[in-house]
Amino acid sequence: MTQNHVSGMETSAVSVLKRAVELDQSGRFQESLVCYQEGIQLLMDVLKAVKDDSKRGHYRDKIKGYMDRAEQIKVHVNQMKEDGKYHEQIKIAEDATGYSYESLFKPYISSVLTEVWVQDPYIRHIHQLYNFLRFCEMLLKAPCKIKKIHLLTSQDETDSSQQSSALAELKQSLSAQGVTLDLEYSSTIHDREIRFDNGWIIKIGRGLDYFKKPKGRFSIGYCDYDLRQCQETNIDIFHTKHTKTL
Repeated sequence: MTQNHVSGMETSAVSVLKRAVELDQSGRFQESLVCYQEGIQLLMDVLKAVKDDSKRGHYRDKIKGYMDRAEQIKVHVNQMKEDGKYHEQIKIAEDATGYSYESLFKPYISSVLTEVWVQDPYIRHIHQLYNFLRFCEMLLKAPCKIKKIHLLTSQDETDSSQQSSALAELKQSLSAQGVTLDLEYSSTIHDREIRFDNGWIIKIGRGLDYFKKPKGRFSIGYCDYDLRQCQETNIDIFHTKHTKTL
């Protein structure tokens, strides 16, 4: 392994661990735990490649410190979940970036996740339907074995044919991937909520529709949603031991 490669891994580890500390200090513990784990693994890869004994000792000390903190957070989070008191809030600022569905939901997806409930009254217009499609694609690529997705939304009163045909196509496409899409419509729902069967509940003020419209089809952020500007919104995250259907 070349020195440049080792330096690159070290730079990545520093960046991820810096983010872990920032999330830790702001009380976003589940997210910080994921970053600590990723950063520790990167540092361990660096340790394997380094031959100098003094540097190896330095990296071992760093790894131990971060592992101790990650374990403390894990115990704290598990206790909060056990007591049913876990609550975390993420505030997305106006024009903020870095909040793709992959980035936002990653800390709450685990290998035991098989079923998801989405309650969002605004999966109606074409860009909202594409948002839901991207959310489903994110679940398919995630390190879980998703089997069923429930969607409770409201019907588009102006052009229900576009909505129904798009969701029917998505249902068929998901079925080919071994995933069932359960659709239900309601004219009275208002709240937005995403519930995972591993206990996590994510309530986004704007639902899945928190991205701003790109400035053009060839503008940065059109394809990569981590680079897409967001509208201001709050996200509340809870955990329950008993996941009920919506």
